[in-house]
Formats: sequence, C-alpha cells, structure tokens
Amino acid sequence: MTDDVPPPAGVPTGEAVPSGQAVPGPALAATVVLVRDSETGPEVLLLERPSDRGSFAGAWVFPGGAVEADDAGLGAAAVRETREETGLVLGESDLVELSHWTPPADTPRRFDTWFFVARAPRGSVALPADEIVASQWLRPADALALHATGALTLYPPTWVTLAGLTGDADVDALLTRISALEPPHFVGRFAPGRVLVWSDDVAFADDALLEAPGARHRLDLSALPWSYERS
Repeated sequence: MTDDVPPPAGVPTGEAVPSGQAVPGPALAATVVLVRDSETGPEVLLLERPSDRGSFAGAWVFPGGAVEADDAGLGAAAVRETREETGLVLGESDLVELSHWTPPADTPRRFDTWFFVARAPRGSVALPADEIVASQWLRPADALALHATGALTLYPPTWVTLAGLTGDADVDALLTRISALEPPHFVGRFAPGRVLVWSDDVAFADDALLEAPGARHRLDLSALPWSYERS
C-alpha cells in the first residue's frame, strides 16, 4: 500500500516498486468466474492459493493465470487455466466477458487481466496440489461476509467482482444480465489512506480531490469491512 501503517486482517499488501526503478509492462492474464445454481441462489467457485508462495499468496481467487505462448488468445488461456486448476472443462463459447482490470502502475507483478463468467460444467473439482490448497462454492454475498470478519482473504478485483454478482435469482438471470452489459475497464491506482481509486473517480489524477464533490469509484481498504463507492 502507500503508507507504513500495517493493514487490518484481510487486506493484501504486496511490495511497492522501489522509487526510480523501471516498472515493467503488465503481462496478459485471464480469470474465470464459475457459477452454479443452489437452493439459495447462484454460487461461485473460489480457490485458496498457498500462503507461502506464488501470486496472491494465501488469498481466495477465481481460477485463472497468465496467457502462455501456446494459448491462442485470452479465451484459450481461460479454458486452459480452468482445466488445470479445477479439472473442469469449458469451451470458449461458454465464456461471457465480465470485466477488464489494469493494476496500479507501481504494482510489482502486473497482470492486465480479463475476467470471464461461465456456467460450471458437470463434474467434480480436482485441485492441483502445488497451486491450490482448498476450494469452496459460496454465494457472493456469503464470501463478502466472511471477508468482512477477516476469515477470508480477498484481493480488490475479486472483492469487487463478488459485489457485482449479488442479487440474481439463478445462473440464467446472472448470465443474461452480464451478457447485456458493456464489460467495464478498471484502471486503478492507490491513494493515501489505503484507498484504491479507479479512472472514473474525481480523484484519480489528484489526491487533493479525494474529498471533493464529483464522481466516485473507489474502494476503501483501511478497515474491515471494505467500503465500495461507485456513482
């Protein structure tokens, strides 16, 4: 983050790029939000990363990863990563584009990531032991509630995605709604006070405007539960 105050439980920190050091361009990545019906509404599949290694260590994430040289585009990467991390097989035609995330420029390992949503195919989840330590199906609202208590570690793109997937009666309604939307592009940066602001926020280019009237698109990570504003 941008200051020296330790964050509360549930707030990933990472390491800033040293001042004056060149920031590498982001690599391409693809993420898939698998959804299935339950008696109480749609559930999403979340995977727990190992706490001692790799990207997003200790966090709960959606299946996904970097686009590799052999992938024929983002869709192919999304299908491959889903198969490798869950054992579930999708086709590219199953994918519905959900969002596009460009991380803050000072993030040490940057991935320009496209999120997709897809109905989960039939079959049991099979986890690769070297990459994933646990999985669970949760309603988005339940995952956010667990994060609010510090019981589940989420990164901002996962948190915001979950927040946007609440309220649908079933998977059909969720996919119909998402298909009708223009996938948003989240271009973010960190502002003082552990606030993540995106490019359509009035303060995106100037910290002095954080309290000014105007458009809001920000996530306050200073305490649990996180607070999301989008006007």
